[in-house]
Amino acid sequence: MTDTTRCPWCGDDPLYVAYHDREWGVPVHDDRRLFEFLVLEGAQAGLSWLTILRKREGYRRAFDGFDPERVARYDEAQVARLLADEGIVRNRLKIRSAIRNARVFLAIQEEHGSFAGYMWRFVDGRPIRNAWRTLAEVPARTRLSDAFSQDLKQRGMSFVGSTICYAHMQAVGMVNDHLVDCFRHRQL
Repeated sequence: MTDTTRCPWCGDDPLYVAYHDREWGVPVHDDRRLFEFLVLEGAQAGLSWLTILRKREGYRRAFDGFDPERVARYDEAQVARLLADEGIVRNRLKIRSAIRNARVFLAIQEEHGSFAGYMWRFVDGRPIRNAWRTLAEVPARTRLSDAFSQDLKQRGMSFVGSTICYAHMQAVGMVNDHLVDCFRHRQL
C-alpha cells in the first residue's frame, strides 16, 4: 500500500481521480453545493458519473451556477433553452425534475433554515464512517438512504430514489465509503 492507494472505482482518468481525491466524501454544508450535487446526481440516472463530471461545467453555466432560487423560476422558455444545450444531458424529464426539485429545495430551506440542516439530521449531524475492504461490500442503498429518499419524494422531489440518495450521501460526506486502504479513508 502506498500513500496514494485509491478506491478502484475512480480508475486513472484525471478528472475522476481529482474528484475522488478532492471532493468525494468530503462533508458539505453549503446549500448551493448540495443543490449542485442533487441536480448532477439526478442527471446521472442511467449514465456514468464520469459522463456527468465531464458535463459539470456545462451544467454550472446552464443552471445559473446552481442557484436554486433562479432555477426555481425557470419557465417553458428556459426548459426549451436547456433542451437545446449540448453541454448538459438533454432529457426533458431530468430538466423538469431539476426545476421542480429547486422549488422543493427552497421550501425545505424555509422549513429547516437550510437544506444542509435538514439533510444532515438523517445522520445525526456527523458522517457515518464505514470500513469497507472491497467494492463488493459497499451498498447501493441503505435504510438511511431509503428514509431520505422517501422524505424527499413525499415533499415532491423526483429523481431521488434510494440509490441516487445514497450516492448523494457518499458524495457530500454523510457517509465515508472510501475503502479502508484508500488514503482518503484515513483523511476523512
